[in-house]
Amino acid sequence: MLYRLLADATAAVHFAFVAYVVVGGFMAWRWPRTIWLHLLAFGWGFSTILFGFVCPLTNLENWARHQAGVAGLPPSGFIDHYLTGVIYPENALGLVRALVAVCVVVSWVGYVWRVRAMRSATSETLSSK
Repeated sequence: MLYRLLADATAAVHFAFVAYVVVGGFMAWRWPRTIWLHLLAFGWGFSTILFGFVCPLTNLENWARHQAGVAGLPPSGFIDHYLTGVIYPENALGLVRALVAVCVVVSWVGYVWRVRAMRSATSETLSSK
């Protein structure tokens, strides 16, 4: 029972991580210092797709599932098991990846725009004093 709970908790953390990779740049609009955390998260998430790295969360979930006597995730991993074919059809994988990339790029462009606007407003305020 404890291992099954650990597997489920790991899957929940994994979902949160994937969501953060997609929308974390937008969160940095509100909390600008978090952009570095998002860059790291995106770098890791992107490298798992580009280079085929296995995520430690996938390994932890597989270990906990095996300890609980439940089948592990398929070799294709977390996203293929929980998202592809469940949230979106398998034949839309390329489109989903492109939309995620667009979402991340838009969030970063918006972040840069907001930071520049804030700096400009701060410098204008300081120069008017």
